[in-house]
Amino acid sequence: MNSSHFSISLHILTLLDQVKGQLLNSEYIAGSINCNPVLVRKELANLHKYGFVQSKEGKGGGSTLAKNPADINLGDVYRAVKQKSLLGESKNKPNPDCPVGRQITKHLNDLYDEAETALVKNLSAKTLQDFSAGFK
Repeated sequence: MNSSHFSISLHILTLLDQVKGQLLNSEYIAGSINCNPVLVRKELANLHKYGFVQSKEGKGGGSTLAKNPADINLGDVYRAVKQKSLLGESKNKPNPDCPVGRQITKHLNDLYDEAETALVKNLSAKTLQDFSAGFK
């Protein structure tokens, strides 16, 4: 299964949207997520790399959205933070002499690709603005 990168990144982006331009530091964000600020800084660095956030270093620094929330597509966020296959990967090598074993990896990969394509399509129909609007 995928790690928590997407949920943490979406939490960060939603929090930044809710404060409307106010700079938030990693300690504040970590308090909201209830995790270590180091993890938040790693996620912020990745979100910065993909142009979702901008940061100001030093005392009084922090992060804010780099784009309008209506222009942040959740499918793009998912692709930016994805590290593993949605449904995982087989760790063993099937028996090539078995009629199922020699074909299973291809069939599983096709199935996984189809499922992930559906997920990304669904996420791509939503923006951060859409998602964040549910938090009042």
